[in-house]
Amino acid sequence: MDVVVYDTTLRDGMQGEGMSLSVEEKVRVARILDELGVPMIEAGFPTSNPKELELFERLREAGLNADVCAFGMTRRRGVSAEEDVALRVLAESWTPVSTIVGKTWSLHLEKVVKVGRDENLAMIAESVAFLVASGKRVIYDAEHFFDGYRDDPAYAIECLQAALDAGAENLTMCDTNGASLPHEIASAVHVVRRALPHAALGIHTHNDAECAVANSLAGIAEGATLVQGTMNGYGERCGNANLISIIPNLQLKMGMRCLPSLEGLTEASHLVAEMLNLSPDANQAYVGKNAFAHKGGMHVAGVNADPLTFEHIDPSVVGNAREVLVSELSGKGTVIAHAGGDLDDATAARVVEKVKELEHRGFQFEAADGSFELLIRRETGEYQPLFKLESWRVIAEKRADGRVETEATVKLWVGSQRFVRTAEGNGPVHALDRALRAAIGERLPHLRDIKLVNYKVRILDEWKATGATTRVLLDASDGTSSWGAIGVHENVIEASWDALVDSLEAGMLRSQASVIK
Repeated sequence: MDVVVYDTTLRDGMQGEGMSLSVEEKVRVARILDELGVPMIEAGFPTSNPKELELFERLREAGLNADVCAFGMTRRRGVSAEEDVALRVLAESWTPVSTIVGKTWSLHLEKVVKVGRDENLAMIAESVAFLVASGKRVIYDAEHFFDGYRDDPAYAIECLQAALDAGAENLTMCDTNGASLPHEIASAVHVVRRALPHAALGIHTHNDAECAVANSLAGIAEGATLVQGTMNGYGERCGNANLISIIPNLQLKMGMRCLPSLEGLTEASHLVAEMLNLSPDANQAYVGKNAFAHKGGMHVAGVNADPLTFEHIDPSVVGNAREVLVSELSGKGTVIAHAGGDLDDATAARVVEKVKELEHRGFQFEAADGSFELLIRRETGEYQPLFKLESWRVIAEKRADGRVETEATVKLWVGSQRFVRTAEGNGPVHALDRALRAAIGERLPHLRDIKLVNYKVRILDEWKATGATTRVLLDASDGTSSWGAIGVHENVIEASWDALVDSLEAGMLRSQASVIK
């Protein structure tokens, strides 16, 4: 069975707190969706503001394969469909599909639109018929359908029947408040499917009860053939149904056709997150960095024997990759896997014991792959330091005018040559980084490509107050790959120095490896 994927990120997704995209960014999102093969993209209200008007014009020129859908509402009470300004804009829009939302629940009829049941049915039917007569394909969104169904099943279905009789292409049942549970969705859709056997049904759910994905799957299992949702589940309150989870569940688990390929899911998910200035969710199903990350020794041993033992799908199918996390829970298999299979059992056992010792002191290698690579090299005798440290010194001075000056001096040896360099920075780590690069940068030009992209400090034993041990995690990148480094010490500057040196040494190792390849 084919299931039509209908994306509403550009409209419903943008109703989430803090969500905002420029017109250019919205066009980029539409292109990302189009490249994935999403067949229907809802762009929003073409009349809501100048930004939306510009967006629709840009999308018209974008040459998308997907059908762009304009969103609106049924006619206002007391006004004919032909005279309703918003409906006329939908009718005159270039978009092939108009999606309109109408009321289902008596609570809204009484408290919000203040119309009787018969008038609401007329508003639905006349609005759909007007748009169909204007040449539009119409998707009818039955707002609060499942709340209305619990209140009065017969009337909820009558609302759908009115839209169907007027020519709606699809009847989408909405769990607008996100209040329903999967068995309730399944039961209602089952009844609707029997009552309207020739109608094409859709499902639109929200995540207020943490059931949006499950509810969408339940609706489709009972006969819905269109699913609405957003990228990464973005949306108002607790969000909308997450298409990034729904699509592979449908295609890989339920045997239904959605998109031509799933390999772009991970990249698309992360791109949209970054465009919204959000960090991709590492724990997100299918596409998160941790979705196929293995930490326990038994798990890693199982994956090494057969990935199916602890992975529900091949991560490459959705464009993701396996991660082997190193920790005090690791066994030899973890270390050997992380080293590319090149370690003997004895060396791997030494590395495991060293990891356990260091993690007892506060180290954590899960996010410090660069430091872990250096640890392996130290245990195998392959470690070659970039330099030999003689000393470093940091001076921080606060002046009467409030300015803070920081200066660092490093003294080190590279071979038989001694270097002494001093640099200023906006803090001790920045100053040390600049002084170190000044000392060895001419001999190692690749250092210019290595940038520190993240710096995190965590106090490990808060009860010691200012004498507590500090863990510093640095993320570095050379523009091609990225890696983490760690330092742990009672002195935060020393912890930062250790992480800094590891980050640069790991970066140089990766540079050498790429040259060899």
